[in-house]
Amino acid sequence: MGGVVLRRVSLARVGLALSVCVAVGFGLFAGPKTAEANPRYAALVVDARTGNVLFSRHADAPRFPASLTKVMTLYVLFEELEAGRLSLDTRMAVSAHAQSQPPSELGLRQGQSITVRDAMLALVTKSANDAAAVIGEQISGTEWQFAQRMTQTARRIGMSSTTFRNASGLPNREQRTTARDMVLMGRAIQERFPRRYEIFSTQSFRYGGQTYRNHNRLLGSVRGVDGIKTGYIRASGFNLITSVRDGGRHLVAVVMGGRTGASRNAHMRDLIAQHLPRASSGPRTSFVMARAPYSAPSPVPHPARLPMAANALVATAPRSQQTLPAPLAAAENVAVLSSPMTADMMGTYAPATLAAPTPPPAPAPATTASAPAGMQLGGVPNGGWTIQIGALPSEQAAVDMLVRARSSHGALTQRTPYTQTVQANGTTLWRARFGGFTDRGMAQAACSALEAQSFACLAVRPDR
Repeated sequence: MGGVVLRRVSLARVGLALSVCVAVGFGLFAGPKTAEANPRYAALVVDARTGNVLFSRHADAPRFPASLTKVMTLYVLFEELEAGRLSLDTRMAVSAHAQSQPPSELGLRQGQSITVRDAMLALVTKSANDAAAVIGEQISGTEWQFAQRMTQTARRIGMSSTTFRNASGLPNREQRTTARDMVLMGRAIQERFPRRYEIFSTQSFRYGGQTYRNHNRLLGSVRGVDGIKTGYIRASGFNLITSVRDGGRHLVAVVMGGRTGASRNAHMRDLIAQHLPRASSGPRTSFVMARAPYSAPSPVPHPARLPMAANALVATAPRSQQTLPAPLAAAENVAVLSSPMTADMMGTYAPATLAAPTPPPAPAPATTASAPAGMQLGGVPNGGWTIQIGALPSEQAAVDMLVRARSSHGALTQRTPYTQTVQANGTTLWRARFGGFTDRGMAQAACSALEAQSFACLAVRPDR
């Protein structure tokens, strides 16, 4: 009997030690060294029936969402399915851009196609970055335009501290969120699309002769867990949004910044065990979003069906007729990319079914378009750095954009404005650029100032 008692005590001590390790790993113990121990940690547990916060740590601190981003990618895709612009059997073309996405990926190749259904399952289980890019390009023409719509959608459902720059969650210093916004997103997708949300409970997916198991290891191992998504990049640590329903209670929780996937999962299990019994089992009294009818983001035809010239970085019709909050109004026109690429790729990601863009011609001489007095247009610089703020369908439109940019940022009076033609999918566009920057840092600083004034901007070499 004594041996049995000692063994029980020993196991209890082991369990306590493991709990302490998990808590220390996430910085749960209050004290002066908590932030230094794990500055990426954040967590929030919300009673989905009442909206009451049951646990909160750094819930409003900025964090990188990593692949939690894909929940919003699917939210927007669900809107397209609801609107009838896509079906589960719609085949989406794979572009060179989608093929270039780093792992985790399905290994899609340019010229292939994938159904909406398979792409959805690939995001939920494999967290495939190439499939996320395919979805973004299908819906909005380019992935960066799709990210703008994601940000707009986030604002519409109340995510005030989130900005998306891509559809996958791959590293981008400006793609930020908070634990509070991630919980809100997890609740909103269930509220808005209760039937489609069920895809997040998929435990495995077979594609191309391979079976992909869901990265969310809590599915099937923790009672009541019905989704929803894991995420990881080095800058974020290990993230997880979880929904759990049991005994008439419903929690949505997020853990961000885990040092390992195992410690993150252990912490989430602990949060569920502690706080699910405290959740309400009564009637639902909180709704996370208004069920307003979905309005198309643009009055023009669906972007994926437009000629590629219409998807270039141009001053187009507003994506929504509603008045946008100031942070969103700026984000709507900002193009920040997660990997190096040429400026015109921002507007010319061509689906594989379209003709590949032709190589750009030799730099054009100084433009002959009408410029206002006091602004002398120059030619293409021979070196240094330039900034591009648009690729417009007419030379005069490019000049007009240069004028607006210079009036918004006075320091540009010291730079040389110019236009340059480029061929994109058989269509001539005019780049609107400023030259005269000696290094990339100066060009990026100018871009930051312009982005604050709602301009898109990218620092590039003159020959790019």
